Amino acid sequence: MGVVRLNHAVLYVSDLDRSVAFYRDVLGFRQVPMTPNGFRAAFMQAADSTNDHDLGLFEIGPAGPSMAGRATVGLYHLAWEVDTLETLERVMVALANADALVGTSDHGTTKSLYGRDPDGLEFEVVWLIPADLLDDAALAARRTIGRLDISREKQRYGGRTRGGVGVSEGA
Repeated sequence: MGVVRLNHAVLYVSDLDRSVAFYRDVLGFRQVPMTPNGFRAAFMQAADSTNDHDLGLFEIGPAGPSMAGRATVGLYHLAWEVDTLETLERVMVALANADALVGTSDHGTTKSLYGRDPDGLEFEVVWLIPADLLDDAALAARRTIGRLDISREKQRYGGRTRGGVGVSEGA
């Protein structure tokens, strides 16, 4: 199976309006006009996406937060890639302002934020070092999880340097 990228994810949510507002207002997704018969649902597209939609949200009504990884098996998170460290920094601020930022990390070749939506579903937002800027230090740092310092990374790689966007080869 030759996967080239994640096309979309579908999530079950307890309150559709609340989830649409979160993904729209915090992460900049826009709603696209699609509605499946018999479901209360919304389809969302990321601002710079070329996908038909990136996220499907299906309302199930009142439910507790996801316990995947804490008390049940299930998906831990999906990771969305952004083009620049400046974008990653803007997302970090938006998540923090929404009290939805649950962590950050430096995986050497990737710089990551972790967020949680209103239902407790976790996601990652990541910037990848471009292949032509990968060095031995970044490759070696993949063996540990370090503290993300976006200011330092912007000084090292440039805030507007386009990330690997799924093609960081040579690792």
